[in-house]
Parts: sequence; C-alpha cells; structure tokens
Amino acid sequence: MKNAWDYITVDREICHGKPCFKGTRIMVSIVLELLEAGETVEQILDAYPGLTPQHIQAALHVASELLQHEQFLAFPAA
Repeated sequence: MKNAWDYITVDREICHGKPCFKGTRIMVSIVLELLEAGETVEQILDAYPGLTPQHIQAALHVASELLQHEQFLAFPAA
C-alpha cells in the first residue's frame, strides 16, 4: 500500500478541515463510523463508488497512527 496520506487530505476549504479522501468530499470519519456500525468493506464501496479498498485501509491506518501518537488525559471514574 502507498502511504496512507496519499489517499487522505486535510483542507480548511473542504469539509471544514476534516480529513477527507483526496478528490472527494467523503470524510474519513464517515467510513470509520460505517465500519463501527458493522458495514462491510463491500457495502461501503457500493455506497461510495469513488472509494477503493485502499481508501478503507488508509482510514484505518491513519486512525491507528493518530491514536498511537496522541497523548490522552485520564478522567477519574464517576
């Protein structure tokens, strides 16, 4: 696979600066939400014909990378 960022862009003029797939207005978060909801890759590709399996893989890779390199604050249990 190419670099995941070869598939994803962030532009303040497109989708309010949210990460989107290059050449589309499809936000990466939409694909991640669909996967979370149990949609298959095939269902997502059918719904968004401009995407490829590599786009889905890039979305997962970028989400993983961001979680690995971000610092989080622990909140006390309620």
